Amino acid sequence: MPDLSIFDWISWVLIISGAFFALVGSLGILRLPDIFSRMHGAGMVDTLGCWLILIGLMFQTDEWIVIVKLGLIIVFIGLTSPTTTFALARAAIAGGVQSGAKHKSSDRSAKTPSAKEDKS
Repeated sequence: MPDLSIFDWISWVLIISGAFFALVGSLGILRLPDIFSRMHGAGMVDTLGCWLILIGLMFQTDEWIVIVKLGLIIVFIGLTSPTTTFALARAAIAGGVQSGAKHKSSDRSAKTPSAKEDKS
């Protein structure tokens, strides 16, 4: 077994945890019932996953410039993800989307008209 330092262990725990949160957030986007719940999954859980991965990558490097760049990426994601989620929520409310209303693409019971029905 290779000799891993404590920083390597911390790094891999953070990276694997971040990948888990990103996967759960992505599944939440697909599985949650309405647009506001989906935005919560995207805005919160995926941001946390991304942060954990980037912090894990900070433990992998020895160069300070890489750590600074990763830190700036974390700040950028921390500022843009909530802002984007807020803008999407405001647009959905302005568009008349009700909380708890299912999105048309997630409604599996709706049937599309067939080609025979269009001709008649």
